Amino acid sequence: MRSGLLFWGATTIALVACGAANSADLEPAVQLPSAVWGWSGGYIGGHLGGGYGRTSVSNSYGPSIYGDVVDTPVFLAGGQIGYNWQKNSWVFGLELDASGAVSHGTSTCLAASGFVVSANCKASPNVIASGTGRVGYAFGPQGHTLAYVKGGVAWQNNQGDVLNNHEFDRWPLQEKTHFAYGRVGGIIGLGVEQALTPAWSVKAEYDYLHFGGPRVETPPTVQFPPFAILPANTTSLSSNYHIAKIGLNYHFGANPWTAQWGDAPLYAKAPAGAPPIAYTPGWSFEGGTRLWLSRGRFQWDHSAVPYGSLEDPSILISRLTYHGLDGFSGELFGRLDSPWGAFLKSNIGTGCFNKGKINNEDWGIWEYLSYVNNVSGQANGRFTYYTADLGYDFLRGATYKVGGFMGWTYYAQSSDSIGCMQIANPMFPCPAAADQIIGSQDTQWNAPRIGLSAETMLTERWRLSSDVAYLPWTDFKGRDHHLLRPETTFTEQHGNGGGGVQVEGVLSYLITKNISVGVGGRYWAMWTKRGGESECSSSGCVPTGFAKYSMERWGTFFQASYKFD
Repeated sequence: MRSGLLFWGATTIALVACGAANSADLEPAVQLPSAVWGWSGGYIGGHLGGGYGRTSVSNSYGPSIYGDVVDTPVFLAGGQIGYNWQKNSWVFGLELDASGAVSHGTSTCLAASGFVVSANCKASPNVIASGTGRVGYAFGPQGHTLAYVKGGVAWQNNQGDVLNNHEFDRWPLQEKTHFAYGRVGGIIGLGVEQALTPAWSVKAEYDYLHFGGPRVETPPTVQFPPFAILPANTTSLSSNYHIAKIGLNYHFGANPWTAQWGDAPLYAKAPAGAPPIAYTPGWSFEGGTRLWLSRGRFQWDHSAVPYGSLEDPSILISRLTYHGLDGFSGELFGRLDSPWGAFLKSNIGTGCFNKGKINNEDWGIWEYLSYVNNVSGQANGRFTYYTADLGYDFLRGATYKVGGFMGWTYYAQSSDSIGCMQIANPMFPCPAAADQIIGSQDTQWNAPRIGLSAETMLTERWRLSSDVAYLPWTDFKGRDHHLLRPETTFTEQHGNGGGGVQVEGVLSYLITKNISVGVGGRYWAMWTKRGGESECSSSGCVPTGFAKYSMERWGTFFQASYKFD
């Protein structure tokens, strides 16, 4: 079902894009004066989106020490159909949409004590749909910009596992329960939709969705010491999502090949003294700088299952989670547009952080400790990144451009771990001073990206731009250094497959035709599907098992730019 919805969404966008591309090459068959155009009527379209989700798991064994929240980055592709009624400048509407989702997340759950083996919870929402009512207000000189709020009911399909982690070799229960459910919830959102031609409009939208969940049986687990088998229990689930979308709509009743309003040609230049415009028919380049205030997260899941085993590699013996990595970065960005609609865009940045924590969890170690969780601080953090894309604007005019792109992204991060405190099991104290560096972690991510880019002038000087990119494959390399052991060792890490999502949007104000300032938001996530690690010392490296890796970084940025045309 998920693959069908993804195919439907991609097909819808492709058909819309094909029609829009043709509209840029054909003379208009019918001229519709802008005075008679309105938002009333039906429409159909497609969308791409992405963002951040969380599936929460209640703890059936008591108050949690740590965990019980599974982070689930989400990429969406789908379609929508709706109908609008316009009364003066007010627009009322109904809309149905459905999306296939690519998402995966894991986290510790049911960790109520250092003497009970806790679990690894996995969640993967794969379908999200909604039915909403919309209320909007059309503004601008001709009412072609629509700002709206929406709300209604939503439905999701979510699936995953509750799987006991390493329960000692002598008590190999290793049981798990699987859940797969559909659930009705609620959705609220807001957005801006811009009419580009009488037939086509583009929208940028933010949605918040919340779902309750069923009660799910949890597997029996081990308590030690004293030794006991805790019977199966139940847990309840809930989930919520923050999603950003770019959508393209075709409005019924208008000629899809009409590429202009009234007698205004598609690539008309503005007269002298006119307000700034987003698109010019010749070559143009816009470049600038940004300050990104962001928070980061990195997770390393170390399987208890050795290479070559047929057991479930999701059974963990260790997990390291770096979180709250608050920092800032400076970056340069630029976009080059050609007269034919092809474009190049890129950004490159570097930043630092000196905040955050690492939770180092272990299960069933030395056959007498059920669960330990050491907490350390983070310092000397650095991160660098870039994206580079080649694309084509299949829909473009004097005040807008919408296009698809393909490109590459890179992200690297390093930090030191300082101090150590045990929060779960008093039988395993952590002998480190508060200011002692006990280890470090280096990471590198590479991935291709495929996406949709849109830009439109909302008013004479306000411009909205947004990007959504899907990462169909990732490559990860890392190194973890251990400094508390008698001999300094390190772990070589590698992983690939998986996926990711990168979403950003920016609202800019054009001070002059060439100079603008703006504020925006960005969310990046990447994860691997498979991977491994090797323990290394002066005597060489030895493979130690399966591993999976994931990262996130999100935040707000401020920018200033200059346009040459």
